[in-house]
Amino acid sequence: MSKSEVVELPVLDTGAAVPCCPPITAGELSRADAEKMAAMFKALSDPVRLRLFSKVASYAGGEACVCDISDVGVSQPTVSHHLKKLKDSGLLTSERRGTWVYYRVEPSVVAAMGQMLGTMS
Repeated sequence: MSKSEVVELPVLDTGAAVPCCPPITAGELSRADAEKMAAMFKALSDPVRLRLFSKVASYAGGEACVCDISDVGVSQPTVSHHLKKLKDSGLLTSERRGTWVYYRVEPSVVAAMGQMLGTMS
């Protein structure tokens, strides 16, 4: 028989977004800000990556196991490649639990991207 134990998971701080870049309407972007934002938008420009990102973002509880989101019409190695690109661009974070990897959308980065694209009132 195995003993089961309840483990309390840490709660992520979902405080205010830390903008990575100024709003596009605030003035010309610096080279560093433009490169940072371009990497994020480039990661989302691929339809498979956008679908994976959407699956993770809309998954109940805010995180998804790779085993639950890999049905996007490409092979498992290709799914891993695209998830790595999303993670490298800062859009996703991941945590290995046993043999599975769980992905979560990085809320501050997504909020910053939204702020950057905000329009003038």
